[in-house]
Amino acid sequence: MNELVHVIKVGIADMNVVQPPHLIRTSGLGSCVGVVIFDQMKEVAGLAHVMLPDSSLARSETINIAKYADTAVEALVELIIKAGGRKNWLKAKLAGGAQMFSFQSANTDMMRIGPRNVEAVKRELERFRIPVVAEDVGGSSGRTIEFNPKTCILSIRTVNQGVKEI
Repeated sequence: MNELVHVIKVGIADMNVVQPPHLIRTSGLGSCVGVVIFDQMKEVAGLAHVMLPDSSLARSETINIAKYADTAVEALVELIIKAGGRKNWLKAKLAGGAQMFSFQSANTDMMRIGPRNVEAVKRELERFRIPVVAEDVGGSSGRTIEFNPKTCILSIRTVNQGVKEI
């Protein structure tokens, strides 16, 4: 019996949760980080498209929790647990965090958005004791990622480099 497979699309500064037979995808990962958190045995996974490392950078009082590493990871863990995932069995895969532009400025740390996003996501995952089991981060090319919660394979399509699976 063939099941209808839907691809759940996650936009920039967004998150969602998926279970088989469906897949979850996000595109436009330049300096942004796509963080997939999953429970392999329960076949549940969530994906957040993180834009910035820290919600203290927010300019308004109401913030989009999916936009920042420090709020997105926690919210995604809660969504996965609500969907049946088990906190102590969660694992993560990461992609993105590219350095999309090169700057000759003195304030280089501020412009290292991609690497800072990766560091912030890893710090939050560590806080929740979620191991990163695979990653494809850095570089200078954009990515589109798609995760299959049944196989736990993250397919990564990188601009001018083709597709790889982790």
